[in-house]
Amino acid sequence: MTIQKTMTQKVFERYLAGGSRWERNAILRIKPTGVLMQDATGVTALAQYLILRPDATSVEVPIAVQYIDHNTLAINNRNADDHNFLKSVCKRLGIYCSLAGNGICHQVNTERFAMPYDFWIGSDSHTSTSGALGCIAIGAGGIEVATILAGYPFQIKTPKVYGIYLMGKLSDWVEAKDLILQVLRILGVKGGVGYVLEFFGPGVKTLSLEERATICNMGAETGATTTIFPADEQTRRFLKIQEREHDYEPLFPDRGVQYDEMMYLDLSTIVPLVATPHSPGGKNV
Repeated sequence: MTIQKTMTQKVFERYLAGGSRWERNAILRIKPTGVLMQDATGVTALAQYLILRPDATSVEVPIAVQYIDHNTLAINNRNADDHNFLKSVCKRLGIYCSLAGNGICHQVNTERFAMPYDFWIGSDSHTSTSGALGCIAIGAGGIEVATILAGYPFQIKTPKVYGIYLMGKLSDWVEAKDLILQVLRILGVKGGVGYVLEFFGPGVKTLSLEERATICNMGAETGATTTIFPADEQTRRFLKIQEREHDYEPLFPDRGVQYDEMMYLDLSTIVPLVATPHSPGGKNV
């Protein structure tokens, strides 16, 4: 009997290690394809890695990228010292280093590195932005990232999957930010805890990759593990613009798959929204 699978399960299963099996309440052991770090948390991650591997000249993941994009204002020597440390360690370990002014980590990572079916762990809560490309991208702590760099698997309890079925098309003057604020209005800032938000349905094809990235970025505000979109023709078009069409691989949920929870949204009914202080899940007007 063929087992119908969500996109989330398909990606997770590609990277399971150590006898792990996708099943409810299991502790999954994952060998990620990539690690993202930024200069606020990357200092901790790389310092901890060098404690674990003091003689290391490389890292134990296929790709690691260090971004200098958060603490870039040098009002004293501290940020500059951190940046020099990061640049020197990246050179020693063979880690890509994106310098100050090159762009924000989760945006640049989506443009230049992430691809469908990837599995990224990042020391930034908005690592989930790359889910717009049809990959799993999860924010984690600096120490967790250090252990992954050292070759240890990432461990996580099997997430539940929240299917969000989109139909219709956004109206004029309505943006992707309004859509994710509507999701936040429904779920609140804790309603996504323990779930991956998986968007699918005919409305998805009307959303550009930039719009999907906005939604995946803010999916973290629901407390969700991460957010994922299908890898479709919009994905291929985006990768072609980035001169990475060779990275494209289609990804869709199986027809009729059962989700742990479901939400149905008609994009044509979404209106402009703003989250009032002091929470993105507060009253929206």
